[in-house]
Amino acid sequence: MNSKWKILLLVSFALSLTLIKHHFRIKKNLQKISLCWDHEAEEPRLSDWFTPKKRPDVITTTDWLAPVIWEETYNRQVLEKYYKRLNITIGLVVWSTRKFTGQYLKQFIQSANKHFMIGYNVIFYILMDEFSVPPIELGPLRTFKVLPILREKFWEDFNVLHMKNLNAYIIEHIQYEVDFLFSMSINQIFKSNFGVETLGKSVALLHAWWYFENVKKFPYERRPKSAAFIPFGKGDFYYHSAIFGGTPNEVLTFTAEYQKGVIHDIENELSSTYERHLNKYFFVNKPTKLLSPEYNWDPIFRTPPQIKHVKIAWQSTGI
Repeated sequence: MNSKWKILLLVSFALSLTLIKHHFRIKKNLQKISLCWDHEAEEPRLSDWFTPKKRPDVITTTDWLAPVIWEETYNRQVLEKYYKRLNITIGLVVWSTRKFTGQYLKQFIQSANKHFMIGYNVIFYILMDEFSVPPIELGPLRTFKVLPILREKFWEDFNVLHMKNLNAYIIEHIQYEVDFLFSMSINQIFKSNFGVETLGKSVALLHAWWYFENVKKFPYERRPKSAAFIPFGKGDFYYHSAIFGGTPNEVLTFTAEYQKGVIHDIENELSSTYERHLNKYFFVNKPTKLLSPEYNWDPIFRTPPQIKHVKIAWQSTGI
């Protein structure tokens, strides 16, 4: 009897903890909803914080009227006044496989700690295939979680593996923990403030290599049988896979669509790149906000006058 009572007590205790955790999640979401209702009239309009006329030298608005964020086009203070009231949390997912776990991860996290969403609650999600995490010191309002990369097949493409794991972790807990979520490549170093001007429902990054080229030259997938296919004469921009983001639900949708696209290609004995699938997704599902090449500039290029303030520097590692 004693052992049975102990088991019942343990089960009861575990259920109580789960209910308490669930209660606080609901309470937090209700508080945010209440704040949104209270301040709905005060949510800044695009014209309140975005001034595209200040940058006549670049594309600042898409054909579908989404803003393209360049230095001098935004007023971060207006946005911060709004987001601070909502007490938002931003998640940042980074993939760290064996050979990039050491110095690359340390540089990425240290620079992100210094420049990513300063003054806001941030959770760094580090997806790893081994747990040799370098020492990580974070500032206030910042935490990190190490998540194991679960592999079903040894030969599985690492992009497919990453998206499959991200999909699972968003469903399991990330969607309850953050309001906005970014996924980034590890071979990047933050150079200056990556702030709330980047937040949106669906966020894509313009590729620095291709922004200054004609759309006819973009390396889209051109094979009609591929799920990533974009016909000649079609396309808006070429997006970089180094950064994408939005609400957790939007990121979740992309991870699911990407996996469907890969399965479709395998069934048709094709293989396209992760970045081409990303470009097809954003061609069909237009992003609500675009980040200029200033948010990921490759320092090996000569910096043109249009690039006024580099936010993130790309490191060529062959990923």
